[in-house]
Amino acid sequence: MAPSLEVPLQIAASELPKTKPFNPSRFSLVRDYNPGRTTVETHEHYEYDDLKPRFPDVHWPALEEIPYEDKGLLGDPRFQDLLGAATDVFDYNPKIGTEIHGLDLNQLTDSQKNDLARLIATRGVVFIRGQDNFDIDAQRRLGQYFGALHKHATTSVPQRPGLEDVHVVYTDEKSKDQRALFTPTFLWHSDVTYELQPPSYTSLKMLSGPPRGGGGDTLWSSQYAIYDALSPFMQTYLENLTALHSSHMQAEGSRAIGRTVRRDPIVTEHPLVRTHPVTGWKSLFFNPGFVTKIVGIPKTESDAILRYLNELIATVQESHVRFQWQKGDVVFWDNRICNHSASYGFAPHRRHAVRVASQAERPFLDPAGKSQEEELNSLYGLPRVNKDGSGQSNYND
Repeated sequence: MAPSLEVPLQIAASELPKTKPFNPSRFSLVRDYNPGRTTVETHEHYEYDDLKPRFPDVHWPALEEIPYEDKGLLGDPRFQDLLGAATDVFDYNPKIGTEIHGLDLNQLTDSQKNDLARLIATRGVVFIRGQDNFDIDAQRRLGQYFGALHKHATTSVPQRPGLEDVHVVYTDEKSKDQRALFTPTFLWHSDVTYELQPPSYTSLKMLSGPPRGGGGDTLWSSQYAIYDALSPFMQTYLENLTALHSSHMQAEGSRAIGRTVRRDPIVTEHPLVRTHPVTGWKSLFFNPGFVTKIVGIPKTESDAILRYLNELIATVQESHVRFQWQKGDVVFWDNRICNHSASYGFAPHRRHAVRVASQAERPFLDPAGKSQEEELNSLYGLPRVNKDGSGQSNYND
């Protein structure tokens, strides 16, 4: 039998443990939890019907080279105008990905837009949540500030006329599962790198998607970081090579299912390593989706290098960032220095987003450029990275 107190214990009210008020909705979420299963939203009265996909039967002329001025060059290296309006900012990891809170994308000044461009160029990907009032018209205006908007030759555009420079991402409850049609490494890509001037600043807004834990995440891989993962010997070798980027497979896939190819397919030769005009950093310029061959070397050698680069993009963990979407979230990335990949496994949820991409400069290489790792390690007093893999070590995590 436990002993009893002869004198009652006196406890001040201020010392009593504080309890949170009962939240019925939170209790319901916990009570209704099912492993690997999330509530499926119905869309009987869908507010974004005008942004659902269509495939217009039109034909456009080939794109020609146009002038481009990168707004990131006008941005503050400390991003002071942009971050002065923020309530929080943090990186996902040292190589790629930054999230900002407290911004209203509808209210950005030109100087804040310039800072945003510079931040995207520096960090690769920038996440800004909860932009419900940032509609497709505002998204296009911001994209037009960064450069001429790109019109895709094969993918869907919104039902609303006049938005042919908007790309629609759409999967609904009736869509077929396509995981078996692509290898995981092939899903990594930069958008339309076969163009003479592939896009730079790109935005994607999630209109409707799986709830938290329902899947549908997007992953990005930094090509700054992939370049830094190479030995200096491989860096020098690749800097002397160019690669062919082709839209033919994308066009053939569209024709095979009866859709119009709105611009004739092309093959364009670009440097395999490029320099970013804002940061001056070198990056790999390669993606599994559109690069078919390396110029000037035997096919056996080319194929081996392509497989090697595919592996790096898909497996170098420190180059990756993964984002779990919520409705109204907007993500910006620099298509010149990032690959990205969708993820499957979110059926039967609807996933609907709209993308706007601004055309950039024609890719170029400045041999005098630095790498991201080289410059930041020097800036922060970090040791030079060891790239000699001939030693022996014990993996520890």
